[in-house]
Amino acid sequence: MGFDVKPKFATFDMNGTLINFRINDTMREVLGDRLPAEVGDEFLRICKAYRIDECTGAYQPFHQVVARSMERALRKVGLEYREDEARAVYERIPTWGPHPGVTEALNRLAEAVPLVIITNSDTAHAVRLAENLKAPFEVIISAEEMGMYKPRLGTFDYMFDKLGVTPDELVHVSASPMYDLRSAAIMGIENKVYVDRGWEHDEHWLGYERITDIADLPVLFGLPRP
Repeated sequence: MGFDVKPKFATFDMNGTLINFRINDTMREVLGDRLPAEVGDEFLRICKAYRIDECTGAYQPFHQVVARSMERALRKVGLEYREDEARAVYERIPTWGPHPGVTEALNRLAEAVPLVIITNSDTAHAVRLAENLKAPFEVIISAEEMGMYKPRLGTFDYMFDKLGVTPDELVHVSASPMYDLRSAAIMGIENKVYVDRGWEHDEHWLGYERITDIADLPVLFGLPRP
């Protein structure tokens, strides 16, 4: 387990991988009694699907991705969409913190390799969420800066150009095959890490190292356990 060559950068998806992206809990809280228990799970399932669908078309700010996906999902389950609720969900995002152990693992890893974030957040949220991680990042690349969202392949082209690297000079880390690791594989990134947090299926054929404990990440880079 580990990588044969030392990469120039370790690049990270942020939301869900490092940040505990509590959008489902937040939507339940904001919608409250308007979301009946019998349709709650279906609403969250279809809203997640609509969210990635909204990310694959022409660029729109992330608050619109949140709003449009909520609007489509609410209508799908027969409920009224309210713009103020979508705004409330979006405005809570910067308050979310890291998954347990993330800050410690990132600071440990930073001893060996520079850290980079490539995120589907807009720029203001990306900066605030990165601050919540309390770890040293060399570069933060937002969807707003790129003018597109992952899983669009152009996001990885943008990252290669911004960092001045080739795909074999990176290790990319994500908890999402759907948003990140499929695209990373297509774009030639051989060194990948899947942080399996249990909400997507393991797609081992993509050729990544799979971990379930973020504390194992520095070990993949040759660092001893503390």
